[in-house]
Amino acid sequence: MDVGELHMHWPGISIGGRETNGARTEVWTGHLEDVGKVIARRSRRSQPSRAWEWALLRHLRDMGIEVPDLIPSAGGDVDVDGWHVYHYIDGREPSAEDPRLVRSIGRVHRATSGWPQRPGSASARDLLVDSAGGEVNLDGMPDVLVDAVRGAWTSVLHLRESTSVVHGDFGSRNALIDTRGRCVLIDWDEARVDDPLFDLPESDRQKRAALAWEIATCWSVEPTYARSLVEGFIQ
Repeated sequence: MDVGELHMHWPGISIGGRETNGARTEVWTGHLEDVGKVIARRSRRSQPSRAWEWALLRHLRDMGIEVPDLIPSAGGDVDVDGWHVYHYIDGREPSAEDPRLVRSIGRVHRATSGWPQRPGSASARDLLVDSAGGEVNLDGMPDVLVDAVRGAWTSVLHLRESTSVVHGDFGSRNALIDTRGRCVLIDWDEARVDDPLFDLPESDRQKRAALAWEIATCWSVEPTYARSLVEGFIQ
């Protein structure tokens, strides 16, 4: 379904300009009658994977955690052919040092302990044995790099057992401080279940493990970017 057909499912919507057209999603601004400014976003993930994301957002909102608020279509669905619409968040990007960022993602981790894995995805621990999951396909990477990536994960995961939902692309660019001073975490497209360290790496080993994930998950989807990270990682 094209963006121009959204009005058939969200009557009264008018689409403005495109915000992004990335490898994983496309995002448009718009206006919906009786609602106001909205965001329309299309996910290219599978239906089960998208359903997992919407269920997660509902759970987080129920727990009082600020995340995007989905607007059902006229048929009552929050997802139509990968498209979803949510209220526009009037806010500003926080600084990387804003303590509200860490507090917000910490609440997510605590609220999702034991959460089921996203369909089709895999954790770093899974990928110590398996070769593929989500957007990671270790078979498509050089053997020396696979060994380095797994080594980075092994160095931290053998000490830890905890898992929860991780945002997957956590940071100030995926957060907004709204007009009431609340930190809203946005863009959950890369979320999965894994060790919380991948959102909040602290030690040098944890930061290396997080970098290893960034390389692995972007190797096929954003190859130029992934390869730009490799030299420093291997050294």
